[in-house]
Amino acid sequence: MASGGYRQPSSPAPVSGPGALSKRTDGGPSQPIRVPSGGAYGERQNLEQLQQAVPAAASPGGEGAAPAAPVDVTADLIGLGEPSQRPDEPVTAGAAAGAGPGLEVLGLPNQPGEDMKNLIKYLPVWESMANVPGASKAVRNLVRQLKGMA
Repeated sequence: MASGGYRQPSSPAPVSGPGALSKRTDGGPSQPIRVPSGGAYGERQNLEQLQQAVPAAASPGGEGAAPAAPVDVTADLIGLGEPSQRPDEPVTAGAAAGAGPGLEVLGLPNQPGEDMKNLIKYLPVWESMANVPGASKAVRNLVRQLKGMA
């Protein structure tokens, strides 16, 4: 009576649970072996053997899923030598510098400012970290910035 060695699970789980809920995940459904046509002599057999040695997990898309048609991302691009599509708008519109409206036209919240305000209450912790020998310049700069806001 043999009692050791690998035992193929009858119904493997796609993902194992924690602790007592854990189940074996090996031996699950796998993809069929797919080998491209053509190639050098003996290459097809070599590819089949490689796929049999380490079978790929089953794909969630199923067998008959057709690949999506490629999208031409260059269709709407404007060349550098082409005339401007917005001749009355400065190049720096939406930037923090230069002519035209600034970042406020983008409608983005001032997230870094809000985050920094939330960090001020932890200033004593940051200061103690900055005072440790070998503290990074980033921590020291953060403390300086927070002190400037307080």
